[in-house]
Amino acid sequence: MALNLQSIYVLASGSSRAMEQLDTISNNLTNVNTSGFKKLLLKEMSQRIEKNGGDSNHLFVFPRFEDTPVVDIQGSLKISENPLDFAIDGKGFFVIESKGEQYLTRNGHFFIDSEGYLVDSKGNYVLDSADKKIFLDYKKSISVGEDGVIFQEQQEVAKLKIVANNRIEAVGDSYYKGVGDEIEAEYKVLQGYVESSNVNPIKEMTEMIVTQRRFEIYGNLIKSLDTLEQKTNEIGKA
Repeated sequence: MALNLQSIYVLASGSSRAMEQLDTISNNLTNVNTSGFKKLLLKEMSQRIEKNGGDSNHLFVFPRFEDTPVVDIQGSLKISENPLDFAIDGKGFFVIESKGEQYLTRNGHFFIDSEGYLVDSKGNYVLDSADKKIFLDYKKSISVGEDGVIFQEQQEVAKLKIVANNRIEAVGDSYYKGVGDEIEAEYKVLQGYVESSNVNPIKEMTEMIVTQRRFEIYGNLIKSLDTLEQKTNEIGKA
């Protein structure tokens, strides 16, 4: 591959990574007010084509996508005084069931549906420690201990299922899947609180400006190389 084409390929790869970074930042900013949302981070890696002989082999290094890990750090806790709002202070996730699949969430803004089951804002069932739906009597008061045990009129009803993994991945709508090893959940459940997103909007906006400049630099360099290529061809024809 000619040296100039290698350069354009490297710059085009960098431009693509900048676009992916902008998409990730935009998604973080969109969810800055979503309860329990965890920031996503775009990771890149350097890729070198091995079979690109000669000295130019060492020039053909380009950035490529590696991963979008979830930044699983605590969001701030806000008082809501809603008895069906639960927040986790520490490590762990609530477990909900949707279409037969179990997902993790830190969004503890729950409701009681028309059949009396505890559900999240999308109508998915909140599970107890025995993987069962949690039935509640909406006429009775509800209290929740720091260990996640739910009481109604002094009677234990269920214990919230809370699990932790050393690595999770986002599956959309503030739901997550554990993809690493399960670890001990160390937490306190707080009733009448909700956990805010852990996205810092000021930092994200700063990152967006920096990434936008990076994208523009790649674009300008590609244009410059194209202009140089045209000039070189014109000289060759003279």
